[in-house]
Amino acid sequence: MPETRLLFRHIDVPGIAGIDVYEREGGYRSLRKAVTEMSPDDVVQEVMTSNLRGRGGAGFPTGRKWSFLPKDGRTRYLVCNGDESEPGTCKDQEIIYRHPHLLIEGVLTSAYAIGAEQAFIYLRGEFKDGYLTLRRAIAEARAKGYLGDDVLGSGRRLDIRLYLGAGAYICGEETAQLESLEGRRGMPRLKPPFPATAGLYGMPTVVNNVETLAAVVPIVEMGGTEYARLGTKESAGTKLFSVSGNVRRPGNYEVELGKVTMGELLHDLAGGPPEGRSFKAVIPGGSSVPFLPPDKFDTPLDYESMRAAGTMLGSGGVIVLDDQASIVDASLRLMEFYRHESCGKCTPCREGTMWLEQALRRIVAGEGRQGDLKTIEGLIAHIDGQTFCPLGDAAIAALGSALRLFRGEFEERIATPERQLEEVAQ
Repeated sequence: MPETRLLFRHIDVPGIAGIDVYEREGGYRSLRKAVTEMSPDDVVQEVMTSNLRGRGGAGFPTGRKWSFLPKDGRTRYLVCNGDESEPGTCKDQEIIYRHPHLLIEGVLTSAYAIGAEQAFIYLRGEFKDGYLTLRRAIAEARAKGYLGDDVLGSGRRLDIRLYLGAGAYICGEETAQLESLEGRRGMPRLKPPFPATAGLYGMPTVVNNVETLAAVVPIVEMGGTEYARLGTKESAGTKLFSVSGNVRRPGNYEVELGKVTMGELLHDLAGGPPEGRSFKAVIPGGSSVPFLPPDKFDTPLDYESMRAAGTMLGSGGVIVLDDQASIVDASLRLMEFYRHESCGKCTPCREGTMWLEQALRRIVAGEGRQGDLKTIEGLIAHIDGQTFCPLGDAAIAALGSALRLFRGEFEERIATPERQLEEVAQ
């Protein structure tokens, strides 16, 4: 089954990270079209018509998000969220490392559309090579007149500033990211006000994911109506999926939303499970969404279908577990991550993830107690919907579904030491 490539259309072209090759393959044609042939409102309308939804995980309509900016004359900012710290997700960094000019063109075109002269690209702290790659690409684009004080002779100013974070998961949350950009510790802000009205430096701000902004390039090139014909009515266009874990061909794949099922992605593109094994479950949208069992692998990969199946499309980070993988061990590993990455602002998240990790660690160590699962379920209930930002809900999504779908594995790990004691006593 072939992919449907828009963002990855030229990613395998040798030298595509350099501006000369990128231009040869049609690069910066969308930016030129937007700046010289379209008004900013025209570009916004094309994005709204395309029905592009945010690719960072939430899936909110991008054009509608842009339309929330108040028309009050204040300075506007665009922030590109390149933190990509969701476990199992590595699609944005492939764009950053291998196709940097696509991202730069998407950022510049989007900044022009929303009336922002200054854009920021916020990168995860570990993406140091990506930072250097983008810095070189920005210098190349500046030398060609694609950014600066007079973009393509239009008299408009568009500029990009790179910012390298310190490697905190919480800074993937948009308001924590804005705090970090302003030089403070990355902690989520109370909403409202939302970034659209009071974002970076208190000014109207749009925060979009790397993949989202990169998608603006083909939308402007082909038109919003044509883009909307790809995918489904509610989930238009193509989506990048990062497939990792127990598959033969892990990697990033680009497919039309709703036209490919989870099973087709795993078997036809990712090569299926290792020889002699079968799939046990996947986490389809990064570690912060519920498990999807094999009996639902016929679910199409789009936002609505995944929600109906009891999980979420999320960021598209597909983490695959086969029949030899332990759901209990995987649950502990995920909780270790969320406990470590909790910013500590909210008591349910700060304390709850710690106690969940301790309970899971006890079970994995063979010291589980009969009341542990009830304790875990109680902690999940006290975290659910009770935190300042989505990190708390993210921490319990996979674990809660693991208990529902694979409760027997947890019960077996708890019962094992008691059976051993009984055998010794006999």
